[in-house]
Amino acid sequence: MPRTPLRQPAARLGRCLRTTTRSQPRSVSTQLPASSQSRLPTQQRRWHSEFSSVNPNEVEHFNALAADWWSPHGSSRLLHLMNPLRHDFIRACLASDDSASNAPPTNLRYLDIGCGGGIFAESAARLPTTAHVTAIDPTPSVLAVAQAHAKRDPALRGKLEYQPTSIERLAVPEKPYDIVSLFEVIEHIDDPGAFLDRVRPFVRPGGWLVMSTIARTWMSWFTTNLVAEDLLRIVPPGTHDWNKYINEGELRGFFAGKGWNSPKVMGVVYVPGLGWKEVRGSEKVGNYFFAVRRDE
Repeated sequence: MPRTPLRQPAARLGRCLRTTTRSQPRSVSTQLPASSQSRLPTQQRRWHSEFSSVNPNEVEHFNALAADWWSPHGSSRLLHLMNPLRHDFIRACLASDDSASNAPPTNLRYLDIGCGGGIFAESAARLPTTAHVTAIDPTPSVLAVAQAHAKRDPALRGKLEYQPTSIERLAVPEKPYDIVSLFEVIEHIDDPGAFLDRVRPFVRPGGWLVMSTIARTWMSWFTTNLVAEDLLRIVPPGTHDWNKYINEGELRGFFAGKGWNSPKVMGVVYVPGLGWKEVRGSEKVGNYFFAVRRDE
């Protein structure tokens, strides 16, 4: 069944009210809400080949947005505006490496998971420090848009490769990637724990897993669901499910003790007319970037 967004903001508020009790973590630093605990594995649970992170309803929703993905004023305009901050965040992560010299690292290999129309993948491939970008997405129409747009720039040939697949169907390469990105992806996954377990082998030891997502708070419901989707329609209705949002403390708790280190976070806020801006502490209430480095 295709996802049909709630037509009235009050209806969504009623749903949130009904789920608040089971959605609030007892300890924000270590526990997920009850609605998310069922989606995250215990330490004993292992990823298995039958698991899939691909939700057919999510694929159908983003297929419908494919046509204007590259329009700076279309349904993906907030992603276009956020893209410079993605690169700023990655540069900050790389600069913090203990082994990093004054010069930026070169010949970097990226894996962009859930690449959509290729906004980040293209920009990463154009960097002089990039050797290659592999970008994957299970949404056919959106990936076709990404491939068609990349063909317009001959400089991307040999540096950017799109694959119509999911992470579960992608083979782990002999040489894992320096940077694996999950931008605006994790909040669309039904089982984020199993998904992140599957992603880990694709990050080389010492490499970075970077993502952006949204905290599950009343403020984020107000700004992303009520205002952005229902009232202003600057985001297509039905894009976000508030119950799938993940708090920063929950992510930290999930990665703890699983071969990751140096967690980093950057809260960001969308300011109409100015775009996305870094705001310290805003990761507690809304959009934020998060990264962890794989143990050497």
